[in-house]
Amino acid sequence: MRISGSGLLVATAVIHLDLYLTGYRTIPTIGWLFLLQIISGFALSAAVIASDSRLVSTAGAGFLMATLVGFLLSLRIGLFGFREVRTTAGLAAALIEIVGFVALAAFALRPYGQELPSESMAQERHPMIGLRGAMRVGRWLAGVLAVQAGLSLAVLWAITGTVSTNAGASNVILKFADVHGVSVLTNARGYTLYWFAPDSPSKSVCYGTCAAYWPPVVGKPAAAPNVVGKFGTFRRSGGALQITYNNHPLYTYVGDSSPGQANGNRINLNGGVWYEMRMSS
Repeated sequence: MRISGSGLLVATAVIHLDLYLTGYRTIPTIGWLFLLQIISGFALSAAVIASDSRLVSTAGAGFLMATLVGFLLSLRIGLFGFREVRTTAGLAAALIEIVGFVALAAFALRPYGQELPSESMAQERHPMIGLRGAMRVGRWLAGVLAVQAGLSLAVLWAITGTVSTNAGASNVILKFADVHGVSVLTNARGYTLYWFAPDSPSKSVCYGTCAAYWPPVVGKPAAAPNVVGKFGTFRRSGGALQITYNNHPLYTYVGDSSPGQANGNRINLNGGVWYEMRMSS
C-alpha cells in the first residue's frame, strides 16, 4: 500500500507537470498552485518511500484528497477565476488521487501488530485500547470519504456540460465594453470575446477539449451601433457557423465567471496564445 501510494503521488504530480508545461503556468494563481502541487507531490512521494511512518502516509493521503477537492471545486464553481472542464487528463488525475488516498489511508490506519492487552490491563483502560478504537473509526471515516469523493466525481462529471457547436441561425449581438480600461468586444451579456493566434481567417484549429475551454461564438453577427470593424462567418467542422471579427474567429472563455472579466487574455493554452478582442484589432 505504501509503495502504491507513493507511485500514485508521482503519477498525479506528472500529470500536473504536463498540464503546467503545456499552458497552465500562464493562468494567474492557478499556475502557481500547479507548481506547488507538483513539488509537493514529488516530495511527499519520496518521503513515503523513505519512511514507513503513519504520519507521513497520512500527510500524503490528505494531500491527494485536498488536490481532488480543488479539482472538483474548479469543475463545478471555478477556483480563483478559473473554470475547469472535462478532460481525459483531469479524469485520470482525479481517479489516481482517489485510489492513492485509499492506499495511503489504508497504510496509515493499518491494524497494529501487537497483541491486545490482557483483561487486567484493559480494565485499567490501557492506552492501546483507545488507540485501536480510534483507528477503527478512522478506517470507517476514510472509507466514507473515498466513496463520497468517487460519487461526487461521477455526479459532477455527468452534469458538467459540454460546449454546443450546433449551427444556429439566431442573431448574436456583439458590442464593445470597457474591460480593465480597454475597449473590448463582448457578447450581449458583457462577456469578453477572444481570438486565437494559430487560427486563420476562415479556419479554427480549436476543437475538442480546446473548444470546451474556449466555446466558439456561433450564429449570425448583429453588431451594436457603437461597433466598428469587419464581421464575417465560416463553417466549422460539424456545420456550426462561427463568427469572425476583422478576420479572427471569436470565442468566449470558461474562466470568465462574470461580465467585465478578461481572465483569458495572453494565456498560452491549448496550443497557442489567446488575446482579448480589442476594437479594430
